[in-house]
Amino acid sequence: MITIGITASEANFHNYEPWIHGGDATINIIILSHITGNLEDIKSCDGIVLSGGVDAHPKHYNNPRLDFPRAGIFIEERDVFELQVFEYARLHHIPVLAICRGMQLINIALGGDLIQDLEDHGKNNHRRTAAEDGLHEIYVDKNSFLFSIVQIEKGLVNSAHHQGLGRIAHELISCAASEDDVAEAVEYRHRADKPFLLGVQWHPERLDILKADEAFTKNIRDAFLTAIKNNTDGHHKSGH
Repeated sequence: MITIGITASEANFHNYEPWIHGGDATINIIILSHITGNLEDIKSCDGIVLSGGVDAHPKHYNNPRLDFPRAGIFIEERDVFELQVFEYARLHHIPVLAICRGMQLINIALGGDLIQDLEDHGKNNHRRTAAEDGLHEIYVDKNSFLFSIVQIEKGLVNSAHHQGLGRIAHELISCAASEDDVAEAVEYRHRADKPFLLGVQWHPERLDILKADEAFTKNIRDAFLTAIKNNTDGHHKSGH
């Protein structure tokens, strides 16, 4: 049995658990929530999913501007809680899959910053419409860890965000990009002796709804679960 913690989100959260669980009786899911403040539960987690949701507060990447286009509410308690979750996962070598906001959060945590609004910055519209996610092509670096997972150089992903990565943290490297050169995925620059870490700007947990490229949803889930299973007998348990 493996236990995966998924951080709670105020946006389309119902998609994450069935996608990760996939009917597999050996997978247990824990919801890690800033509302209940159950940070202690991370000690029983073998893998972490950082979910999507509202914009992180700009103070976390040292930007004083709060009135950027399409700025919404901030949930500072969630930012702090999830930064603690990620820090614990790093210290204890727990595999992490970071989705949309989650990818932005790990970039912030490691010292990078964000483009506060892509269209304001001269990029394309990457937002969701009222009815459905956007859809666009991305290009994968052939020399990346991500490529070893998806095994394709380009394909379609869904899109539901208005922010993107600005300066990418030194520990990370962009491993996929959109046509307008927005970072679509990040991984560790130097992976040796580090646990699984993949950040994706799209939403693999609901990509299959769009019948888009399976590699960008199924392969990522499979690689994440494999990394967790390979890691569960490793040294991170000793820190629990």
